[in-house]
Amino acid sequence: MLRVAEQYAGTDTGRQRRANEDSHLARAPLFVVADGMGGAQAGEVASRIAVESFEGGLHGPGEPEEALAQLARAANARIHELSHSHAEQAGMGTTLTAFYVGEREVSIAHVGDSRAYRLRGAELTRLTDDHSLVDELLRQGRLTPEEALEHPQRSVITRALGPEGFVEVDTRSYTAHDGDVYLLCSDGLTTMVPEERLAELLLAYAPKSLRDAGEALIAAANEAGGRDNITVLLLRVEELDTSLAPATEESPAARVAPGGASATGTAQALREPPPTTAGAHSDAEAPVVARRPRRPGPQRSGRRRRIRRAGAVAVVIAVLVVIGAGAYVALQSVYFIGTNGRGLVTVFRGVPYKLPGNIALYSSDYVSGVGASTLTPQRRHTLLDHSLRSEANAASLVRSLELGEVE
Repeated sequence: MLRVAEQYAGTDTGRQRRANEDSHLARAPLFVVADGMGGAQAGEVASRIAVESFEGGLHGPGEPEEALAQLARAANARIHELSHSHAEQAGMGTTLTAFYVGEREVSIAHVGDSRAYRLRGAELTRLTDDHSLVDELLRQGRLTPEEALEHPQRSVITRALGPEGFVEVDTRSYTAHDGDVYLLCSDGLTTMVPEERLAELLLAYAPKSLRDAGEALIAAANEAGGRDNITVLLLRVEELDTSLAPATEESPAARVAPGGASATGTAQALREPPPTTAGAHSDAEAPVVARRPRRPGPQRSGRRRRIRRAGAVAVVIAVLVVIGAGAYVALQSVYFIGTNGRGLVTVFRGVPYKLPGNIALYSSDYVSGVGASTLTPQRRHTLLDHSLRSEANAASLVRSLELGEVE
C-alpha cells in the first residue's frame, strides 16, 4: 500500500508578473496545479475554481481516473458558466494537472500545459503531454525539439478548462514504486528550466529534502528570467508493508466438540471417575470437603503484572496518539506571514517555532513576488510579526501586497 512520505508545495509570482494566477492544492493523497489565464484577475479566478473543485477529495467506489475526470469536467462547467455571465471574466480559462496516490498506482487527470514528472532512481520521466500548439506540431513531426524551444507561439495552448462547454480530459495511471518522487508544476518552471536541468536539480536535492529541491527549482526559474508564475509541488511515496502475520494454529482448548462442549472439557469429563451408586451419599448427604484456596504461583503473578503493565503502556500510547493527532490538525489550520530564505514575503502554515533537532512546526504554503525590503518599516513590523492568522486573512494580505494596494 502506498502513502505520501514527504511533500512540498511552493508558488512564486516570478520576476515579470505583477500577480500570481497559479493555484494549487497539496493535501495528500490529492495534489493539483492550475495555471489561470484571462484578462484582469480572471485567470486567478479560473485557477482557484479549478482547485476548489478538488478540495472535497475523491468520493465513491469508482476508479480514481474517472473520479478525477469528473471533478475536472465539473470545474470546466463552473468556469465556462461564470465567464459567460460576467463580462470582465469573459474568455478566462485554466490549465489543470490533478494527481492522486492510490493503493498501488498514481492517477492523473490533465488539461493544458502544466506538467507531471516522475523521478525514479536517476531517471526523470514526463507523465503528461502538453496540450499546446508547439507540442501538437512536435507530435506531428513538423517541428524539431530545438525549433520548439524558440517557437514564437510556444505559449499558445490548444485545450484548457473554461473556454468551451465541454472539455476532453486526459487520464492515466502508473504503477508506483517505493521511493518514487513526483513533480507537478506550472509552465512557469518548464519554460524557464530545461528538463535536463530539472533532473539535475532533483537528483541533487530531492534525496535529502523535497523542500530544498522545490526551492532550488523555483530559484532556477527566476534566475533564468522568471517570465511567468512558478508553482512546484513535490511528493515522495513509500510502500507500506501491510502483510499480516500468519495465523497461529488453533489451540486444542478452543476446539469445540460435537454438542458445543470444548474438546478439553470432554476429555476431562471422560477422565473423571463415574459417580458411585452403591453406598454413595445422596446430594443432600454429600460431605462437605473444605479446600484451601490456591495461591497464584510466582509465574502466574509475574504474567499478570506484565499484562497490567502492557495495558497501561497501551493506554498511554493511545492518549499520546490522540494528543498528537489533535496537535497536527491544529497546526494545519493556522498560518502566519514571514519571509523565506530569499527575502520574499511568504505565507507559512503552522506555528513559528522549531522543536529540538531543528524540526520546524511550519511549512511554506505560498511564496509571493514581493520582497520584504520593498515594504515600509512600519508595514514590515505589522505584517511580518509572525502573528497567527486564518488562511483567508493571510492570503488576502499577501494578495493586496502583490496588487500594490498596500506598501
